[in-house]
Amino acid sequence: MGHAQKATEFNKDEAKVNWHDKALWYVREKRDKSAHNVQGWEYLRQLGSGIKANVLSNLDKYLIQFETNAKNNGIQVHWASNAEEHNTIINSILEKHNAKKVVKSKSMLTEECHLNPFLESKGIEVVDTDLGERIVQLAEEPPSHIVLPAIHKTKEDVDVLFQEHLNTKPSGGNPEYLVGEARKHLRDKFLNADVAITGVNFAVADTGGVVVCTNEGNADMGVHLAKAHIACMGIEKIIPQEKHLGVFLRLLARSATGQPITTYSSHFNKAEEGKEMHIVIVDNGRTEQLSREDFRASLHCIRCGACMNTCPIYRRSGGHSYDYTIPGPIGSILSPGKDLKKHSSLPFASTLCGSCSNVCPVKINIHEQLYKWRQIIVQEEKQPIVKKSILKTAGVVLSKPKLYKMAGKSARFALKHAPRFMIYNKLNAWGKARDLPEVKHESFDEWYKKRRKNE
Repeated sequence: MGHAQKATEFNKDEAKVNWHDKALWYVREKRDKSAHNVQGWEYLRQLGSGIKANVLSNLDKYLIQFETNAKNNGIQVHWASNAEEHNTIINSILEKHNAKKVVKSKSMLTEECHLNPFLESKGIEVVDTDLGERIVQLAEEPPSHIVLPAIHKTKEDVDVLFQEHLNTKPSGGNPEYLVGEARKHLRDKFLNADVAITGVNFAVADTGGVVVCTNEGNADMGVHLAKAHIACMGIEKIIPQEKHLGVFLRLLARSATGQPITTYSSHFNKAEEGKEMHIVIVDNGRTEQLSREDFRASLHCIRCGACMNTCPIYRRSGGHSYDYTIPGPIGSILSPGKDLKKHSSLPFASTLCGSCSNVCPVKINIHEQLYKWRQIIVQEEKQPIVKKSILKTAGVVLSKPKLYKMAGKSARFALKHAPRFMIYNKLNAWGKARDLPEVKHESFDEWYKKRRKNE
């Protein structure tokens, strides 16, 4: 199914859709309030964008510098060209330590590489320790949001899920009780883990260290208790110098949740004494995206989720309707580069209102890239005959002013006087859930000319 069909499934529960919409808009409003409290916010966004552009233009140099400094710190660095290599490298490290129990903090890269099912097929227990990630893991679902992975679930849903998997008592969705039970459950997993896996928010070229941002401290707990730490990062996570964290840490949390900064911004520069630290640097299609001039800026993304929180389509269709690791507007410009045929519907899941570009902390021109992908898809992918016919007809009508005026008058007459069943039929997708606006007796052009004449 394409995005539209999956969105239709999501919309069957109207009350939940309304709740989902309001919850995400609340996060967007928090973002606005937090951003407006920062003097020079737009300059900060421009600075972040400029740093990222510099990184992509000198990526080879920064990656080599990062590797050199990381190795000097005693970190073992691995390179993976794709998901398969990434998973194989991690499995080899686990085999070396005879590891059977792994705790993992949030990492969209490992989701992208489908690491969990790969390791589970090898008999290794993998536990996601971010609360939202653990909820969707227990539900056997992918995350629906990159920052709020279980945003599609209500607290009552979580209550039922915990009763099934953690043997908790019914609480009517009491958040304090559910969090307390999750803490007990995860504490045992932390204490008995052999290896900890984390993602990477920022990799600092001039120090060779990585920074992991969390609100729950689960990355720190896992790393400090396990005998080995594996950090997984995409090649675009590089920033040139440690001082640049002052830009990105202020942008990230405010854009993601409206916080001034994440509760924990943890710096990992070397392994603890007697332990090991590994960094796996992954391409998996990123250099190909970098080669596309119109779309390379998509690699500026710092995974804040702000574009999802503001997008009217995402808010009312849910993350799972995108069928891609990164949903929402940013995912809709990344996914066609991975599989154009499979994800050809996603760039059309947008109003092109530009709100996503307006809130992006690193100023990615998301809505413009969505439009460019549409142009490519129409040329390279076969389009439905009905759609092609309608667009061709519309092109003819819109290119001839007299024909356009005649069509407008005919449409206004039909909408006023035709029987309802003729207007609200299968061809009128808009009318499935709402009535068309009231039809005026004249066009804007007619109204404007009349007004000018009277003046």
